[in-house]
Amino acid sequence: MHSVSTLNVALCSLLLAAFGPGAQAKLHNSAVCVTGRTEAPIGGTGWSVSYNWQKNYEIDITASKCACDHYKVRNTGDKQWDKCEDCTFDGLQCNSAAWHIGGDEMNYYCTEKCGAQGSEAN
Repeated sequence: MHSVSTLNVALCSLLLAAFGPGAQAKLHNSAVCVTGRTEAPIGGTGWSVSYNWQKNYEIDITASKCACDHYKVRNTGDKQWDKCEDCTFDGLQCNSAAWHIGGDEMNYYCTEKCGAQGSEAN
């Protein structure tokens, strides 16, 4: 009986650690700024398993370079997404081999600093 209660405590601790409060960052190793974004349903009906959404957008190369340049000099704290010293622009997208690109942060640079509609990332 003792081992069951210990297991329950361990399981509860794991669940709290996984789903408890705290920052849950979506980190990426490549991202772009986009314009002309549209979404449309494809396949099936709203309650079927084949129902899905398709995204279409144009990559804004100028805004992507602008956002990447902003992110490269970012220094706002000690979290993984607070700095991106390894950010490089390859002519199409911003890349970070060490996965320093935060989705919310990139979207901020694209929309607020570089004039794009939004951002997309892997």
